[in-house]
Order: sequence, then structure tokens, then C-alpha cells
Amino acid sequence: MRLLLVEDDPYLQETLARSLSRRGMQVSCASTATEALSLWKSGRPDVVVLDLTLPDGDGLNVVSQIRQEGMSTPVLVLTARTTVGDRVLGLNSGADDYMAKPFDLDELEARVNALHRRAQSSAALQDQRQGQSLSGRADAPTLQMGLLSLDTLNGVAYFNRQPMELTPREVAMMQALMSQPGQAVSKERLFAAVFPLELDVQFEAIEVVAYRLRKKIAETGLSLVTLRGLGYLLKVNA
Repeated sequence: MRLLLVEDDPYLQETLARSLSRRGMQVSCASTATEALSLWKSGRPDVVVLDLTLPDGDGLNVVSQIRQEGMSTPVLVLTARTTVGDRVLGLNSGADDYMAKPFDLDELEARVNALHRRAQSSAALQDQRQGQSLSGRADAPTLQMGLLSLDTLNGVAYFNRQPMELTPREVAMMQALMSQPGQAVSKERLFAAVFPLELDVQFEAIEVVAYRLRKKIAETGLSLVTLRGLGYLLKVNA
């Protein structure tokens, strides 16, 4: 596994890099936001462990910029900020997991490995879909709501015939919602569709995916509505 460690504390950086390297990871280190962006783009790491307080900026801005450029590298935020609001802000900015300092090294390794496995599973599913597309299947179903369509075979959403930048999880949620247009889909069903067989993911994570998807479809003429006690509903705006 190629891991990018972004930590400005020299002692902690050295300690973590040495420990994770001994556990079979190929670790690259950055101490600033600028260096992190450069190594992230050039090295294409499998997982990023990111401190939020950096000498030249906030780590969340680094995540936001990377996500805007279409990179879906799993990110584990490692920080002394421990409030619920901080965790929600980190997840909404594009992070995938969150650990507060001080932390247990074994738990850190377990969470990094979980993020890596999840990313590999998503990539394998995408390759399978692409392979099926190249095999010549002509019956791939397309879901349509207003000007938004979803090619369920390739996992690509289009607005007004232009591809949208959605993550695999957002596509999975979109497909589950578009399969029942105008009907409520329970959080339990959405969780099963978005996080299949991922036992280490908390149930509340589905709300983070819904939040991101709602923002991305805001200008498409569709709305993602939260129905308290029922789940979510996707509808065409009047």
C-alpha cells in the first residue's frame, strides 16, 4: 500500500512513518499543505493520513481541492480537534474517516487497511462494469429523471448529457433513489446499497453521502428530500 502521511510535527511524523513502514506500507511524508498537494498529485497514494493543522493552511482545504480535481483517494483525518462539529465538517469536506489525537497505532493501522480494502472493492466493481460494457452488451438499463440520467452498467450519471463527477458511493445512492422515483427509500436500504458488506462503517455515514449528493444535484432540477422516520426521496422540482 502506498500511503501519504501529512503531519507537521517532526517527531510524530517520524514515529508514524517508521511504525507504518514496519507494517508493510510504503510511506511518503509531507509537512505542509503545499507539499501534500504536490505529493498527492504526483505519487497517487492509495490512502492519505492527514493532519488538519498545517503551517501553511488547513488540511480540510487540501481535501476539498483534491476532491474538486476529481481524485477519490481515501482520506483519514488525524487531528486534535475532537468536537462533533469538527468531525462532521471533516467528513463533509471529503474525508472518509476521522481519528482524534491521541490515538492507538493498532486502530490507526486497522482503519487505514479498511479504507484501502474499500477503495480496492470499488475499483474492482468499476473495472467489472467497464468490462461488461466492452463485451458488447446493448441492454444496459438507463434510469432517467428530468434532465438527469444514470447508466447503471457503467456507473456514470449525466446531466443534460454531460457526465457528472460523482463518487461510487454517490452513484450507488443515486441508483437506489432513481429506481423508485417519487418514493421514499429507507436509510437501511440505502446503507446496504452504498456500503455493501462494510461492517466497519457507522450507520450515520449514509447521511454524509446524502449531504454530498444533495449539493451536487442542486442545479439539476432534482431535489433530495429527507423524510423523517422514512428515509430519502428523489423528486423532480416543480
